[in-house]
Amino acid sequence: MSAASPDGPSRYFHDLTKGVSHNLGYLRSELPDVMKSFNDLGKAASRDGALDEKTKELIAVALGVASHCDACIGFHVRSLVRLGGTKRELAEALGMAVYMGGGPSLMYAASALAAMDEFSATAKPAPAVASA
Repeated sequence: MSAASPDGPSRYFHDLTKGVSHNLGYLRSELPDVMKSFNDLGKAASRDGALDEKTKELIAVALGVASHCDACIGFHVRSLVRLGGTKRELAEALGMAVYMGGGPSLMYAASALAAMDEFSATAKPAPAVASA
């Protein structure tokens, strides 16, 4: 899974996240309380605190890499791009994931970089962050 081919940028992570979101529709209709609770947990965990949301997304990508979860990588890299995360920041977080997870994490780190290239290729510029 490369970031680009002669036919243009890869769509793997776009298609994966779209497909997973679609497939979760069944759980949203059958288990609305569970899905609402999961979404609320994600919002609460991601909220700015001692760590900002972007740092938390870097952690989430690293956990997705260590867990070998392509969909997790896709969703959290997409959020990271939305928050203005850079490929260098992602690479440093991936270095920690590889350090903690060994060879399998290295393979998924390559996937996370491909996701960054893919989502960055179609992203709108991140809004400027006001400094305190």
